[in-house]
Amino acid sequence: MLEQALKWFDDTVLDLRRQFRWSFLPPLMVYFAAGISGLVGIVGTFFVKEYLGLSAAFIAGLAFWAGIPWALKMPLGHLVDIIWRWKAVLVYAGAALVAASLLIMYALISFPARMSAIMATEAWYVLSALLAPCGYVLQDAVADAMSVEAVPRHDEYGQPLSDDASKAMHTTMQTLGRICLISGLVTVALVNIYMFADIEGLDQAAKAGVYAQVYLLALVVPAVSISGVVLATIMRWHNRRRLQQEGLSAGEIAKRLDRPGEPTQPNYWYFGGGLAFAVLTITIGLSDLVYAQELVFAGSMTIVLVLMSRLLGQLEPDKARALVGTAIIIFIFRAVPLPGPGATWFEIDVLGFDQQFLSVLTLISSLLTLLGMIVLRPLMATRTIAYIVVLLTLAGGLLSLPNIGLYYGLHHWTAMHTGGIVDARFIAMIDTAIESPLGQIAMIPMLAWIARNAPVNLKATFFAVMASFTNLALSASSLLTKHLNQIFVVTREVRDRGTNAIETAADYSNLGWLLITVAAISVLAPLITIVIVQHTVLQTSD
Repeated sequence: MLEQALKWFDDTVLDLRRQFRWSFLPPLMVYFAAGISGLVGIVGTFFVKEYLGLSAAFIAGLAFWAGIPWALKMPLGHLVDIIWRWKAVLVYAGAALVAASLLIMYALISFPARMSAIMATEAWYVLSALLAPCGYVLQDAVADAMSVEAVPRHDEYGQPLSDDASKAMHTTMQTLGRICLISGLVTVALVNIYMFADIEGLDQAAKAGVYAQVYLLALVVPAVSISGVVLATIMRWHNRRRLQQEGLSAGEIAKRLDRPGEPTQPNYWYFGGGLAFAVLTITIGLSDLVYAQELVFAGSMTIVLVLMSRLLGQLEPDKARALVGTAIIIFIFRAVPLPGPGATWFEIDVLGFDQQFLSVLTLISSLLTLLGMIVLRPLMATRTIAYIVVLLTLAGGLLSLPNIGLYYGLHHWTAMHTGGIVDARFIAMIDTAIESPLGQIAMIPMLAWIARNAPVNLKATFFAVMASFTNLALSASSLLTKHLNQIFVVTREVRDRGTNAIETAADYSNLGWLLITVAAISVLAPLITIVIVQHTVLQTSD
């Protein structure tokens, strides 16, 4: 038993350390910056609830628009392949956009009168919410390219790595990328727990001061991502100098350090698709069409599918079919709706969850997600993506039951029979602890597959197009969430900030059916999709 436990620990934990390379560090820093970007998440939730009179459906709709820039990874990824040597410029541009978004929110909280004199507070909030994802998508497109570049093609003796060794390193790189994202969330949770200590005892002005400090602190996000690019430049210079000292020729050094093959030639299908997407989004977005978001989604999906079809022509037919089947499964798994902000409002208003407790839940979720990705890494390496999605779907459906139970008063019954121990917070913590590893796991095998199989001079383009497709799933999720919130209307109490008169009364009577509907769709949609895909030529065994 002890010998088996030691072998499991060696294969699961120590092997991850053995496969680590220092070249992994620069892209991991960019991924870590993406993780700590969640620092303002809880502050944003309370800012909207306390300062803005936006409906749950409007916020879900705004989430749709905020997700659209991620579909622009298509032309951005291709641009990264073309300007491979100068890709760091995009990270600097992304950092500037993120910093602008954070500074807008800081000014809104610190100088509300001055900001509202220029433009409505809600308009400033929408602008900030749209600038941030534009910045993050620029950085993410480069980080994906850096994650491919970081995996060495030769061993320490200059010999090409075997297919098995390359596969293992790519899987490790993508796993570590997810780990850094979650590590960023852990850092965020710890900071939030400290910042929100005893905040409920403060008056509104003091709370606003804390919120403003969090937004200022979040400026570390663009600083970390820039540091990753600077470190990559230093490491590249150091490696080139070391190889020169070893007596290698310029050609041999280029073979070791530079990307092999001919420089990537611009393919104007990708730029044309990105331009068409931008024109479509702006034209429809500025119109008064009732179904503007749905039209943008349909148009975006059409453009992405056309570009995917051209890109898949670079692969062998069997691999292309398998990738399509895998992408469809992942798309439906990520496209299922969420309850929306109404569920969080219920937790705050009815269950009494404050900022600090929500931060504790984030910390538990992040820590256990880290543990889950490490422990489940062998499963991801040996099981198919379809198997993993089935497992995650069933687990997610089971774990939606406690949240439904909390709405219907399960915590009152459990508290009564346990002396008050198993109350609403206890149930929320246990549910979060079990559910937390599920969200990040399904993407790792697919990312590793892309990194291994994409053509050498189109790695970033491949990442970008497939990411655009799967990120459109999140836009589909936001649309479904919006429509469900329009069917099952949930409102929080909104008071006039001047007179304190109630403008909108709290109404959570529809939240139960909303949670049940979301849970049913989240289980049935992925399972039905897997059954259909696995009985067609798109069947995937990856």
